[in-house]
Amino acid sequence: MMAPTWLLFCLPCAGGSASSYLRWRRLLPAHIQVLPLELPGRGSRMAETALRDFDTLSMQLTGRVAAELARWPQARYALFGHSMGALLAYGMARRLALQSALRQPDALLLSASAAPSRRDTHRFAASDTASLLHDLRRLGGTDPEVFEDRELLSMTLDVLAADYAVCASFIRHPGPPLTMPLQVYAGRSDEIDAACLNAWREETRAAFDLHWFDGGHFYLHAQQDALLAHLAARLDGLCAPSCQEASHAA
Repeated sequence: MMAPTWLLFCLPCAGGSASSYLRWRRLLPAHIQVLPLELPGRGSRMAETALRDFDTLSMQLTGRVAAELARWPQARYALFGHSMGALLAYGMARRLALQSALRQPDALLLSASAAPSRRDTHRFAASDTASLLHDLRRLGGTDPEVFEDRELLSMTLDVLAADYAVCASFIRHPGPPLTMPLQVYAGRSDEIDAACLNAWREETRAAFDLHWFDGGHFYLHAQQDALLAHLAARLDGLCAPSCQEASHAA
């Protein structure tokens, strides 16, 4: 197997799982290797207890990234996260910036998330069943069958409650801006306003871009092809011409 040019680590939204990114493996070019990161308490890690602390979870995920990087020392890598996943990707990048023994990401790709400086600190305070159900229905993105299966719904709500605790425990630690390009994606109909998204510009000294798609918080489902085309072009643009050569050789 040809070594990938890019490793793309993907982080799920609150209540989500790594399985949401599996189809990206066949839809993205071969030189971009998709590596979904599963969180404890779901999917292949169902037997584990879901973590409820942001720093603990981001530290664990950073360790898993480091293990993969050891397998592919020549590949560049990027972190992609949607909603809560974007916040985790940012936290991991900040953690990696403090560890000289580990390579920092070559790019951050953040979707449907307000910048750390513009987060609503009360957004995740309510984690009772009624509030969680309301959010599931309001934001969309949840398979309707989940609401019809009592056991599956209970499991989903338990994971979502843990993830809300993770988001609520996030603390924006002081420090210099990041040094890698930062790409933000958003749905035009999402409730996150443009000012909260543009504020991500403050988090890096490198290039910043905000790209909009039609749709709401889960625009990435209906706009999957357009999102992946933009994402691939963005990564290729960061390492041309080597990526183009790898793409032609694949």
